[in-house]
Amino acid sequence: MLFLNVIVAFSLFLACIVPYTSSASLAFISLTVPALVLINMLFFLYWLIGKRIYLLLSLSILVFGYFTLGSFIAFNGRSNNIADSETLSLMTYNVLGFHSKNHEDWDYNTSSEVFSFIQEQNPEIICLQEFDQMRIKKGVLKNYPFVSKRYNQENVQGGKNLAIYSKYKIVNNGKLEFPDTYNGGLFVDLVVKNDTIRVFNLHMESFGVRPYSIKYERSDRLFVRLRDSFAKQQKQALIVKQHIDNSPYKVIVAGDFNNTQFSKSYFDVRGDLNDSFLEGGHGYGETIKFWKFPFRIDMLLIDRSFDVLSHKNYNLNLSDHEPIMATFKLSGE
Repeated sequence: MLFLNVIVAFSLFLACIVPYTSSASLAFISLTVPALVLINMLFFLYWLIGKRIYLLLSLSILVFGYFTLGSFIAFNGRSNNIADSETLSLMTYNVLGFHSKNHEDWDYNTSSEVFSFIQEQNPEIICLQEFDQMRIKKGVLKNYPFVSKRYNQENVQGGKNLAIYSKYKIVNNGKLEFPDTYNGGLFVDLVVKNDTIRVFNLHMESFGVRPYSIKYERSDRLFVRLRDSFAKQQKQALIVKQHIDNSPYKVIVAGDFNNTQFSKSYFDVRGDLNDSFLEGGHGYGETIKFWKFPFRIDMLLIDRSFDVLSHKNYNLNLSDHEPIMATFKLSGE
């Protein structure tokens, strides 16, 4: 039991140093952080009723992990999305090209259900990833007069197909180019109240792994593909970080990061920004399930001068991802 405890404690220690190393081969361990935390907690309880001196092993690594990585569970109260003249709401959603998440029913068009949901929630800004212009009806979201899209019909994987809908005027827009990939980013500058805000919509490198196909893939090839995806994400994160640092305005970063909050790419992009889930969410914050394991890979990062009032995770069950929305209060500056 002690030997097993040493293995999982050391694994969690490795996961804690992932955000501070560029080793793509080590990065996959960050995906297992919640499981490693749970197992170490069980070992702590086991030694608590046995040889108590051994409980220090798991206790020390759990404390180290908390201060290094932070918590994957948010304990904020359930705030209400109360809109007023000083608040702003933003939703981000990977819509899977408006296809059904069920492989057997792939051609089913979910766009009408997706847009009905958006109209009901009524966010002021919407960031969509894997956006398929060809599968939506003309004139949808008429109450969002300002739109910026990045769409290439030949890009069948949809990683660069992005859209931002806004109730506020878009005065500038641009693209983030990621090399050697189908993925990319889009940004817009919005005139909001008496300020200008830059909103980034990202779709970072995908692992390209589907639950229904993973059983047919050799483990060594899967590891190499995951390693290459982690390496690309780290390069993309540095590009995003440079855009954030060069922004003349306060920024909001939304999108599908295709990795968890324990990854180096997340740490690099987040920098000094606030994570809306950690500031205003509650619970686990799941945005996707893979083999029934929940992960939080869709993020909403907000300038520290904005006060996060609420963060909500939805269970819409249309895409393989779930939408998230945050409401925050603008600074008085």
